[in-house]
Amino acid sequence: MTAPAVSFEFFPPQNLEGSFRLWDTVQTLAPLDPRFVSVTYGAGGTTRDLTREAVSAIHKSSGLRVAAHLTCVNATREETLKIASDFAAAGVTDIVALRGDPPKGEGAFRQHPGGFADSCELISALAQTGDFTIRVGAYPDKHPEAASAQSDVDWLKRKIDAGAHEALTQFFFEAETFLRFRDACAKAGVTAPIVPGILPIENWKGARNFARRCGTTIPQWVEDAFEKSERDGRSDLLATAICTELCSELIDEGVDALHFYTLNRPELTRDVCHALGVVPKVQLQNVA
Repeated sequence: MTAPAVSFEFFPPQNLEGSFRLWDTVQTLAPLDPRFVSVTYGAGGTTRDLTREAVSAIHKSSGLRVAAHLTCVNATREETLKIASDFAAAGVTDIVALRGDPPKGEGAFRQHPGGFADSCELISALAQTGDFTIRVGAYPDKHPEAASAQSDVDWLKRKIDAGAHEALTQFFFEAETFLRFRDACAKAGVTAPIVPGILPIENWKGARNFARRCGTTIPQWVEDAFEKSERDGRSDLLATAICTELCSELIDEGVDALHFYTLNRPELTRDVCHALGVVPKVQLQNVA
């Protein structure tokens, strides 16, 4: 089995303890030579400034290629594109362009007055600058707001046509979920790479709640396995085995890149990568 290329998602810290955890995560995973690492926005754009600070710090101090998440929420077009321009000026030329989740309590996304109506408008504006490699989200399981699974495929096609270069999927539990989606996208004329999003399960209760919120199907066998493993105190072993097997099945089906949602807890992600043959290649450069 050929080792896949990997990338990692982090979230910005909100306090000093979080800052140390993020830096420990970067230090643990940087030697695996990721294609890039990404830094998320909170719901409603609540961590916009923290995201910018984290992106800048990782870019300057680690030498990693950093992709900044950018959303349409709670900002005008001018404000959003100014953020993008500031990233480009700082040497950050990778963006994950998303519509974004509404602020907590608002229920549905509402276009900001003077803001982008959806991710396609944002992607098109970013593409016109010529400054960025643009990645977008994709949904192998039906998005909670989508009318059908096919509409998720059609929406991804629109995003690629608007100027996106690559898609990163929401996480899923079975390889067949991704493979069906990949086939449907190919049939619809999507030619850009679609990279599976992988969630190593550090905490089953949290992962289950997250899956329910974002519409990810939870197979009964996964529920049963984690329930038993928690009784036996073997959750970490199960999580490593399930995640490694999922990645191996994807690689056997021709997948050559994986995107890991680390939740700023790097150990399980590192162990899965090692099991897949992704071994340390580089040392993190010293902080100036």
